[in-house]
Amino acid sequence: MADKQHTLKGEITLSGVGLHTGENVNLTIYPAPDNHGYKFQRIDLEEKPLIKADPDNVVSTARGTTLEQNGGKVYTTEHVLAALYAMQVDNALITLDAPEVPIMDGSSYPFVAAIEKTGLIEQDAERNYLVLEENIKWEDAEKGIEFLAIPDKLYRVTVMVDYNSPVLGTQHASMYSIKDFATEIAKCRTFVFLRELEYLAMNDLIKGGNLDNAIVLIERENIKQEELDRLAKLLGKEDLSVTVDGIGTLNHTKMHFENEPARHKLLDIVGDLALIGRPIKGHILAARPGHGGNVRFAKLLKEHARKMEKKGKFFDLEKTPLYDIVAIEKMLPHRYPFLLVDKIMEITDDGIVGVKNVTMNEPQFTGHFPGNPIFPGVLQIEAMAQVGGIFALDKVEDPHLYSTYFMKIDKVKFKSMVRPGDTIIFDLKLLSPIRRGLVNMGGSAYVNGKVVMEAEMLASVVKDKTE
Repeated sequence: MADKQHTLKGEITLSGVGLHTGENVNLTIYPAPDNHGYKFQRIDLEEKPLIKADPDNVVSTARGTTLEQNGGKVYTTEHVLAALYAMQVDNALITLDAPEVPIMDGSSYPFVAAIEKTGLIEQDAERNYLVLEENIKWEDAEKGIEFLAIPDKLYRVTVMVDYNSPVLGTQHASMYSIKDFATEIAKCRTFVFLRELEYLAMNDLIKGGNLDNAIVLIERENIKQEELDRLAKLLGKEDLSVTVDGIGTLNHTKMHFENEPARHKLLDIVGDLALIGRPIKGHILAARPGHGGNVRFAKLLKEHARKMEKKGKFFDLEKTPLYDIVAIEKMLPHRYPFLLVDKIMEITDDGIVGVKNVTMNEPQFTGHFPGNPIFPGVLQIEAMAQVGGIFALDKVEDPHLYSTYFMKIDKVKFKSMVRPGDTIIFDLKLLSPIRRGLVNMGGSAYVNGKVVMEAEMLASVVKDKTE
């Protein structure tokens, strides 16, 4: 069954403070139309610029992912994007009245909870998956960062972090399905080492940071009270303490998971790869990731998607067809010159792939644009409908006793001319389950891997013969 895009049922508003800027901010997420993707809007600026969530718009990855476009900039975008992506919200407009997304509790959970409460609505457009068909690798040997994407039916992420730290050590985290994000990943908070804290605070890099929105990891024993007092003053907190064994977290912060830092790194990957703008079917493996590496890999995946689109969709026409023309004639009542399907390559639970070879010997070319033969669009629709009819008849006993009849044709688009010598490949999917003999399918017609026509069709399967 075709997988549709989704947006929010209603708007969501959250308020908080920016981790780095320290500014109070009101953020509202609005429903958005089909194929809108994720866009931020700075409503506090005079021009109210839109900033598309795109790896090409990333201008900084220092302590977070910053986007800039049309004169507007948005800091720390990864947590809200991770929530939208993981909850399978395909289209959303995110408005802010300050330059930074609120840090909330340092995780994605407040955004996830708000999305769950509001709910989603299905849209008309299909989800445009990035389906990996080969391994894609990237590494930064100097920094020890490695990424590998491999084909998979689901979106999975596996992360390894290693900071050569006695408190963190080497940690691993995995997300086996995007459905696990809400319960296994979303609550995992951002973290910082004690050795970094004073520098960040003194250089005004964490103006909105406190012990409620970040985990502070301590790596050494015998922390002097004067050092804690100095940090307390910088953070606006009093009575800072360390865990009993002297190696752990400030103020005895309890971890949601033993490997919460690694899980947060996984969260960041989900948010940064959401910049690609397409749901992914593939397994992402990352070693020692950070925002810089995440965005570099997002750009690589985006470029791979561009190349795949230029290359077109590949169909293996060398394999033995599921049905040849002889078998098709036993199913369909059509005959020359109106039998427009030559073979069926495959049938799945929710789809079918059929082939039509266009030749100059067909009668329509005698009178349809003589001297400039073009395969008529209405015949492309009929050929697609016949492929859909074979899908429906394949599901019944004695298919030769049945016929399929058009009830509706919708969303037809002709994108390129089809000429004699072309081979048209029809790739159709069910848009809804077959009920009471009604078959609703949609799909595309391809020539040399490029889409030449799209349509959605509703047909009725009727038994009109008896043995």
